[in-house]
Amino acid sequence: MSLSQTHTPAILDIRPLQPTIGAEIHGIDLSQPLSDAQREALRAAVIRHKVVFFRDQTLTPETQARFAAQFGPLYTHPTTTASKQAAPDLSPIHKIAAEENAKYDKLAKRRGIKPGEAYHSDTSWRLVPTWGAVLAAVDLPPVGGDTVWVDAHLAYQGLPEDIKARLEHAYVTHDFRAALEVAGHDYPVVSHPVIRTHRESGEKILWVNFTQNPQILGLDLAESEELLEAVLLQYKRPEFQVRFSWRPGSVAFWDNRGAVHYAVRNYGDYPRLLNRVLIEDEPLWADL
Repeated sequence: MSLSQTHTPAILDIRPLQPTIGAEIHGIDLSQPLSDAQREALRAAVIRHKVVFFRDQTLTPETQARFAAQFGPLYTHPTTTASKQAAPDLSPIHKIAAEENAKYDKLAKRRGIKPGEAYHSDTSWRLVPTWGAVLAAVDLPPVGGDTVWVDAHLAYQGLPEDIKARLEHAYVTHDFRAALEVAGHDYPVVSHPVIRTHRESGEKILWVNFTQNPQILGLDLAESEELLEAVLLQYKRPEFQVRFSWRPGSVAFWDNRGAVHYAVRNYGDYPRLLNRVLIEDEPLWADL
């Protein structure tokens, strides 16, 4: 057999879950260091599929942090108090705990966030948001508690042409001040383009955070709400989504720039717990 006829095995076993968003990756232990080839292939998979999932992993907060750090500097969220750290002296690992639901519900009600509409991207309130996130299951309810991710590029493509034209040069606010002030952190309200171009894939994405009091600048409130409703309807379309059911040992790694997500809270008062780590993005002058 000639060299050209030999089969080179794939670096990663990638199994897509939906045509454009979501894939499970098998045959890799995230607690162990990645080779350069694995790291590059995995980053490419995250960008292509927006979110990738792993099953049957055994991660401690320390090994989760080491895994994520292979893709960039880790970011400590300013709301990460000592009680929210997954491990002492490991501030980037933030507990995503069900016990925070009551506080979230109170804030959401004050901000007018309706049930089923909290589609968001982590740290979009920053001038340069984090690019990636790694979420690992810790304590799960017997059933329920799925997470939904939305392909923000498909959401853009599916917009009517007249809505695309109206949004093409629009900016939307990302206002996280209420939560930041509680944590003693001061940060101004920022705005980002509603339609952004992903710096690596080149895809146009529809990017609004419905947990952060969005308002489109330069429009009266009625027109802003009309256009935001059009964006929200795109996020809610099942054909643009992937829904992931967590199991013990499950891990999700997603591109915060190419997808928005929504946590399904249908598990009552079970103390659901996951650990999250965020990966910083490289600031580019073109982004500022």
